Amino acid sequence: MGETSETDPGPRGPARPLPAEAAPFDAIGLARTLLRSIRSGALATLDSDGTPFASLVTIATDVDGTPLMLLSRLSAHTRNLLADPRCSLLFSQGGKGDPLAHPRLTVVGRAVQTAEPRARERFLARHPKAKLYADFPDFGFFALDPREGHLNGGFAKAATLTREQLLIDLAGADAIVAGERGAVEHMNADHADALALYAAGSGAEAGLSWRLTGLDPEGMDLMAGERTARVSYPDRVTDMGALRKSLVAMAARARATGTEA
Repeated sequence: MGETSETDPGPRGPARPLPAEAAPFDAIGLARTLLRSIRSGALATLDSDGTPFASLVTIATDVDGTPLMLLSRLSAHTRNLLADPRCSLLFSQGGKGDPLAHPRLTVVGRAVQTAEPRARERFLARHPKAKLYADFPDFGFFALDPREGHLNGGFAKAATLTREQLLIDLAGADAIVAGERGAVEHMNADHADALALYAAGSGAEAGLSWRLTGLDPEGMDLMAGERTARVSYPDRVTDMGALRKSLVAMAARARATGTEA
């Protein structure tokens, strides 16, 4: 009794998520899309006695996908982070029906305060109403440096991701990072029609006033009211010339295939 044979390996251990590179679906693409498109999520920090403490926060991302938060020192989660930066963020897509049927991503890492001007710019582009209180003395921007990610893409779709798989490699893309804000302002001022085409082409709702909130070497982040859309380029771009060519080609393709704004 209790022995196993060569043909009977015995009781099986608990199932474990596959590494993203071995998953039978695009785990990296889905995780990066969730990072870029979810504007609020659950932040889990540690109280002084080690008790887990979860709260709701608003989220944006840096150019490489690093999660950004604007937090008040009057909040318990901020006091927790200042004492112990270990934390996790839950990005949940949500939707109709069973909430567990929709994709969600947990990012684990360490959150520290940042004075990087770009963090402010990208956060406020994603959350314009936060301009009302962003400069209050008790508020500060925090960046979560991810250690790993845990993705559940829906039924039977689970994967783990490394830091490198969660974030976009910015090597060689200094021109995109430096020129991002100018490009965003130009597109919003002069090319609203193209932004609508990009959004519709990505499967987002047509007929809305989409605006660009950020861009990076792999794609663009759009927003219309509370709705968001992630639009990927056909190929990675590392300079402004390549970006312009890609955007022109994407708009032409959308018009040629009949995508309507």
